[in-house]
Amino acid sequence: MLKIGITGGIGSGKTTVCRVFETLGIPVFNADVVAKQIMVTDTILIAEIKLAFGEDSYLKNEALNNKHLAEIVFNDTKALAKLNSIVHPAVFRAFETWVKEIPTSVPYVLKEAALLFESGSYQMCNYNILVTAPLTTKLARVMQRDGVTEAQVKARMDKQFTDKQKLKMADYFIENTENRSVITQVLDLHQQFLNL
Repeated sequence: MLKIGITGGIGSGKTTVCRVFETLGIPVFNADVVAKQIMVTDTILIAEIKLAFGEDSYLKNEALNNKHLAEIVFNDTKALAKLNSIVHPAVFRAFETWVKEIPTSVPYVLKEAALLFESGSYQMCNYNILVTAPLTTKLARVMQRDGVTEAQVKARMDKQFTDKQKLKMADYFIENTENRSVITQVLDLHQQFLNL
């Protein structure tokens, strides 16, 4: 079974692209969603986070104290790198476990991850797709979706590789623009993957 990584900068529309693949019957592992889940369910991961960032990383009900962690990691690149170095391996393990549960009749699976290249998890995949969109489009989407300012979106973007950097690492790409049909591009890639 092929493992296909899929990523894109914030606001590129990678989640929308993944939904199209899902309608074709392709299972999608959303690394960002899984990371949030295992940060409150994986006892080893919880212990590592508490050790690195203090007991205050979790509330009394064992929910993640997002405010506490955000105050630490979003103002300190070393702290963010530390958190990623703890969480990413746990997500990698979760992905491998998830893949084993997929029926062998499934031709390929997708691993959707915002930090696919940054985390190194693209190396776990046979091929990788990059979803791109114009900067103005990405900014407008995220500002509307999250109710944040342009400066806040750009600050998030600065923590990710640029599309130019990602293009060098990607095997395939999908242009999410008004001029190109995402569905047509997904159908084309789907057929290519079936032929592999």
